[in-house]
Amino acid sequence: MSGVRVLVGTRKGAFVLTSDEKRERWDVQGPHFPGWEIYHVKGSPADPNRLYASQSGGWFGQQIQRSDDGGATWEPVNNEFVYDGVPGTHQWYDGTQHPWEFKRVWHLEPSLSDPDTVYAGVEDAAMFRTTDGGRSWHELSGLRKHTSGPSWQPGAGGMCLHTIILDPSNPDRIFIAISAAGAFRSDDGGTTWQPINHGLRSEFMPNPEAEVGHCVHNLAMHRSRPGVLFMQKHWDVMRSDDAGASWHEISGNLPTDFGFPIAVHAHEPETIYVVPITSDSQHFPPDGKLRVYRSRSGGGEWEPLTNGLPQSNCYVNVLRDAMAVDTHASCGIYFGTTGGQVYASADSGDTWAPIVRDLPSVLSVEVQTLR
Repeated sequence: MSGVRVLVGTRKGAFVLTSDEKRERWDVQGPHFPGWEIYHVKGSPADPNRLYASQSGGWFGQQIQRSDDGGATWEPVNNEFVYDGVPGTHQWYDGTQHPWEFKRVWHLEPSLSDPDTVYAGVEDAAMFRTTDGGRSWHELSGLRKHTSGPSWQPGAGGMCLHTIILDPSNPDRIFIAISAAGAFRSDDGGTTWQPINHGLRSEFMPNPEAEVGHCVHNLAMHRSRPGVLFMQKHWDVMRSDDAGASWHEISGNLPTDFGFPIAVHAHEPETIYVVPITSDSQHFPPDGKLRVYRSRSGGGEWEPLTNGLPQSNCYVNVLRDAMAVDTHASCGIYFGTTGGQVYASADSGDTWAPIVRDLPSVLSVEVQTLR
């Protein structure tokens, strides 16, 4: 089937939304895993039928679910993550300065070429990889053992590794972001890491321009230009043209530069999207008007996209993993809200319509383009 599959993780289950290429009528399947927090659901770029989901619960801990039929059926594939050779439970101590607690998997990033290889970012901040389809996970411990590790601090949502980007031109290059430590890059497949935060400034830190300690909310990249990165930070929208070696601000005329998600148009690498919210203490749109902002110039100049979105009395938030794009000729943009709505635009953001309403609070939105 040619069309789109939208994968939605919520506070109380996962949903799979499908449509044809017109993206006008939608079939809604779910909830899968009703009652469970589903922090992230993502499909493999190498196999459109292979999906992975991060299922979490306070009583029963973390579970990875896998589907081999596009979300129709699921099987649990793992409940054990191995930290540097030692099986981990909820809390463990490895001889470093303080114990690290394994709370949940925030983000799953399947390999671009192998459906059995997946990277996972967890809280407390660490990175794992499976090469057997999720049955076993082993830590890439060079990240947590970075010399700056003891200084990492939790953001408001916890000390989470929430963003993973794989460089399509270099299989050894990985970008990640940690709240609140900053952005890091590996050039050797995750063995060693370097901070990439030069140019970031965070006024809440003792040294606002420190190498590590910034609260990065999300990163985005266009496949055709892996050296160009966009960042939504805890205040400030930023851009790097040298694979993260340096950053400069592109917030421009945004009404506020605080927000969580950031996305890049599938075919226009200079077109980017953000969803500003009022402030770090008021997680809702300015003036109660839900607006996606688009820049067609790589930042600096922004336009509000409002057609089809509520423009009064709207006090929802859009979380960091809750925006995604498809790759159809007319690029589709999707986002979900903490109020349980999932909105879609089949024309690059010019017009919007809700796919579904009244879901549990949306934690993540990912998209698969079906050919």
